[in-house]
Amino acid sequence: MKRIVKDPEDLNDLLKKASGNIADFSTKAKSLKILTDIVRQTCPDLPENAWQIANCRQDLVIIEAKSPVWGQRLQFERNNIAQQLAIQTQGIFNKIEIKVNPYGNRREVVKPVEKPKKFMSESTAEHLVDVAKDAPAGLKEVLLRLAKHADRGKS
Repeated sequence: MKRIVKDPEDLNDLLKKASGNIADFSTKAKSLKILTDIVRQTCPDLPENAWQIANCRQDLVIIEAKSPVWGQRLQFERNNIAQQLAIQTQGIFNKIEIKVNPYGNRREVVKPVEKPKKFMSESTAEHLVDVAKDAPAGLKEVLLRLAKHADRGKS
């Protein structure tokens, strides 16, 4: 039987051919990455975790700041960022909206999950004792130790 050989297809080609949400998400993610790079080049002194490009639509870029302080700092740089965006995107994006998301840098409090207590019924312990009667010496010790756990569950 002859083997069927298929050449691998490039992911970019597949995404270009795809219609619907996946292709849209891919192009939107690429454009947000490019816009992020432009803002990062314009304001290199801003930390990466203090802001992010939240969205872009029509001629507007929405920048999300993690705190009001960084939002104010972005307001000071608003004109420079808008000029660079207009230049590097050939006028596609020329407006900036800065939003503050104070919950963006909060960490979710993880509560430790309580493990359920293991429980062995009296009847299970009795069955283990019965099986241990006919078992070899090594296995008998282990089964009897295991059967004692039923007593611990009561106290």
